Amino acid sequence: MATALLFSGQGAQRVGMGRSFYDNSPLARSLYDEADAVLGYSFKQICFDGPEDALTQTRVCQPALYVLGYTAYKLLEAQGRLTDCRAALGLSLGELTALAAAGVFDFATGLRLVAARAELMQQACETTRGGMAALIGGDRALVEAFCREQDVDMANLNSPGQIVISGESEKIDRAVAAAKARGFKMAVPLKVAGAYHSRLMAGASAAYADVLRDAVFQTPRWTVFTNVTGRPVAEPAEIKDALVRQIVSPVLWDDCQRAAAALGIMEFYECGPGAVLAGFAKRIDRALVVKPACDWADIQA
Repeated sequence: MATALLFSGQGAQRVGMGRSFYDNSPLARSLYDEADAVLGYSFKQICFDGPEDALTQTRVCQPALYVLGYTAYKLLEAQGRLTDCRAALGLSLGELTALAAAGVFDFATGLRLVAARAELMQQACETTRGGMAALIGGDRALVEAFCREQDVDMANLNSPGQIVISGESEKIDRAVAAAKARGFKMAVPLKVAGAYHSRLMAGASAAYADVLRDAVFQTPRWTVFTNVTGRPVAEPAEIKDALVRQIVSPVLWDDCQRAAAALGIMEFYECGPGAVLAGFAKRIDRALVVKPACDWADIQA
């Protein structure tokens, strides 16, 4: 059966992630030790031991999820689980992990690109006052109209009935207060450092274009979907453009997941903490099968 890889985005992190890989696999140890060397600090210690507030910082969290996701992919590959892998897709930050797994760049190059992205987004968070909230119960058209009314941006189309908005903190607070009267079941403020995938990230997006300009990208060996359009992206220049735009654009995760299923792929491995993407998949199409690949026990199952 054709399979694909799913890679988590920021928000899925948890203290202790990756420890079981590191403790049981020489391959995992080599990747985490290399990550320490590339990043220049005891990266794995924060992943394994926290504290949580350190791990949740954007500049740490994004590399942490990249390394965990890539390690899970390499362990699945070593187990012979990916002989019929057809695609890779990632949520926000996870799109870079998907590109690395698909051979667009190597592990260390990808980690440096992730670290640069994370630093730029952290700086944008620190120089703006942004927030995000999840709207439950509305469709895309309703959310688009609501965002125009409230002067905020649509950030994540995760699954039917769950769409995240992003923008200035005061405007998000007003939107949360107004949501029920506009036809939503509820609006839930999110514990985030800033307004990701909104106009408040414009500075980070522009600076990231400079970071990517001289990076060498290859054509992916598998189909990779971009969050910006929900469609496959293959040409190196097109991939770079999508990564720049993604920082300020809505994450069309629902579209990406459906596009993979349209290729006949119904079985996926979730390479990331927890089961966030599995939950989205169940709401998108209950026929989709998402297997966890977060801990050593998952790889051995």
